[in-house]
Amino acid sequence: MGLSEAPGERDTQALLSRTQAMELRQRDYRVERPLLNQEQLEELGSRSQAQVTLQWRTWFRCSRARAQALLLQYLPVLAWLPQYSVRDWLLGDLLSGLSVAIMQLPQGLAYALLAGLPPVFGLYSSFYPVFVYFLFGTSRHISVGTFAVMSVMVGSVMESLAPDDAFLLGLNSTLDVAARDATRVQLASTLSVLVGLFQVGLGMVHFGFVVTYLSEPLVRAYTTAASMHVFVSQLKYVFGLHLSSRSGPLSLIYTVLEVCWKLPQTVVGTMVTAIVAGVVLVLVKLLNEKLRRHLPMPLPGELLTLIGATGISYGVGLKQAFGVDIVGKIPAGLVPPTAPRPQLFAKLLGNAFAIAVVGFAIAISLGKIFALRHGYRVYSNQELVALGLSNLLGGIFQCFPVSCSMSRSLVQESTGGNTQVAGAVSSLFILIIIVKLGELFQDLPKAVLAAVVIVNLKGMVMQFTDVVSLWKANRMDLLIWVVTFVATILLNLDLGLAVAVVFSLMLVVVRTQMPHYSVLGQVPDTDIYRDVAEYSGAREVPGVKVFRSSVTVYFANAELYSDSLKQRCGVDVDYLLSQKKKLLRKQELKLKRLQKENKLPKQAATSKGTSVSINVNPTVVDIESNNDVEGSKAKASAGTELEDTGAWAPEDAKTSDMSSLKALGLPQPDFHTLILDLSSFSFVDTVCLKSLKNIFRDFREIEVEVYMAACHAPVIMQLEEGHFFDASITKQHLFASVHDAVLFALQHRRSGPVDPVLVTKL
Repeated sequence: MGLSEAPGERDTQALLSRTQAMELRQRDYRVERPLLNQEQLEELGSRSQAQVTLQWRTWFRCSRARAQALLLQYLPVLAWLPQYSVRDWLLGDLLSGLSVAIMQLPQGLAYALLAGLPPVFGLYSSFYPVFVYFLFGTSRHISVGTFAVMSVMVGSVMESLAPDDAFLLGLNSTLDVAARDATRVQLASTLSVLVGLFQVGLGMVHFGFVVTYLSEPLVRAYTTAASMHVFVSQLKYVFGLHLSSRSGPLSLIYTVLEVCWKLPQTVVGTMVTAIVAGVVLVLVKLLNEKLRRHLPMPLPGELLTLIGATGISYGVGLKQAFGVDIVGKIPAGLVPPTAPRPQLFAKLLGNAFAIAVVGFAIAISLGKIFALRHGYRVYSNQELVALGLSNLLGGIFQCFPVSCSMSRSLVQESTGGNTQVAGAVSSLFILIIIVKLGELFQDLPKAVLAAVVIVNLKGMVMQFTDVVSLWKANRMDLLIWVVTFVATILLNLDLGLAVAVVFSLMLVVVRTQMPHYSVLGQVPDTDIYRDVAEYSGAREVPGVKVFRSSVTVYFANAELYSDSLKQRCGVDVDYLLSQKKKLLRKQELKLKRLQKENKLPKQAATSKGTSVSINVNPTVVDIESNNDVEGSKAKASAGTELEDTGAWAPEDAKTSDMSSLKALGLPQPDFHTLILDLSSFSFVDTVCLKSLKNIFRDFREIEVEVYMAACHAPVIMQLEEGHFFDASITKQHLFASVHDAVLFALQHRRSGPVDPVLVTKL
């Protein structure tokens, strides 16, 4: 019985809830509050100036707690390592570190070749920076080390400052490889130190927000274009060609043309080796994707390919039999630290800054993705310091600039990595390879390393699909993507980045100069105001114009704001002002002419009275009679002057009426009040203040009162600091909301008592 009644009770409750919901929707809500202008709002809310604390004062405070906080801030390993859970995290970090190290080995060798350096320096760059980041980094999952985009940027610098043509010997043009490599290693290590100095300096002054000027479409387009540079740079190893060193604008185009021109000189053995290695790598990656749920860690396809290719090359003798280039001698052990060459700083300055910004942008964007996924926070300024120290100390030990790798970071996360202990484990494995196992890969074909690089470009090449998604979502972002890609392809990596950043910033400025201006109307029975062009139900309040801009007004669009306001109001304000001034000038000239004509008879009458009152040889009677005559003439003259004054006094009293548009015969606006909705203003500058004052002056000249509404507190402070408010424009002309301003304008226009209570029907 109870079971049969339960559904009925639930149905009754559902019916009651639906009925209550309908009643709530039909119920009228009313909000009663005083009608407030800014002056009244400040008094009611007890507004006071916020106390501004100068940040630099806190920098010099010294205490034990502050010293401990600074130590934990700049050395984060001391904060998380004592809380490390060995039971929960150690096994995952060991497995993850081993997986990343297996990828680091082939990628380090390949990316060093991409940077134009001997392969062993890729192993150095996979050891020192990784261990430094373990101490200073805040991201738990990114894998710091060699990366294709950074390597190709370094390679561009090497081709520019140390081209092959500068190391040709004798008449037979033999390349001095040892001298070239020594010079490039010195350049790359100095470049790494300079990149590190830039990143540490920017991090110490809390300049991590600089990466916000690199939007996501810009970064993705830049890395996609960089992948094209990477691909083209590897073609010489795939086909076994010897190409000229090129750098600067259009170098990519010239390299492609030269590859096409020299294709008949292809070494068949090298091409076959690259194709076979590439096919094996692709098959292993596809197998990893299909068996991802069943494998504890991905199959080390790259490592297996390197081992197999090295064994085949050693056993068959690919270099001697087929002319396949091999890696060559790989020295065992670590190199001693060397000081950078400061005299190279001037040549490397621009490239170092570009590499520093790009490396940080890639690392922080990837770090924030993992932090959001796993519920922790990455600090951008500390990431700058950590990357900077990694590059700075790495440069001293002859490493080239590094960032984080997308593919290795995904592997580090997917194989169970929880902290940067995984990075430390991978660096220890790389150390073992450098000390003991590196020399075993001397017979490794360079074509296999080129295949490793090209296959790992898959993720960046897939970013071409951004064009389709951005076409549907946002055409402006698509424009940034296309311009960044084309500029980077044509102008090389350094100039392409500069052009992309300048273009994106210019596009922001241009978009502020093309805002949406609207005249607002009231949605019936609400205090909500919307654009009458978009909302057919919104109606303009009779006699009131409400104008709104979608962006803040500053020097670049202040004139456009004023022009659009006058246009949207439907009144030719400039024409009315010019005609009014012209007619008032005519009235003034006419008035002066009439006054001049009236003065002539008064002067004649005055001279005539004076001649009658003066006599020669007067007697007492004559004097008295003359005095009486003079007095009567004076009274008459005074009376005439009073009559003249009385005749002109009413005209002076009616001067304002005579200067009105109606008295002058000019058309009057169909509204009496203009309300400027400032809710979109985030700041104001001096040009904006002048424009607003001119709007008040011009519209008051054509008998339209102006009010402002919905102004944010920072903008109000800037208005006060800019001395915007004076005797003619006070805070009583600024209202808390558009609805307050509309009601005040209507009540004030009726010349009746202002209702102190605002009743809004919602």
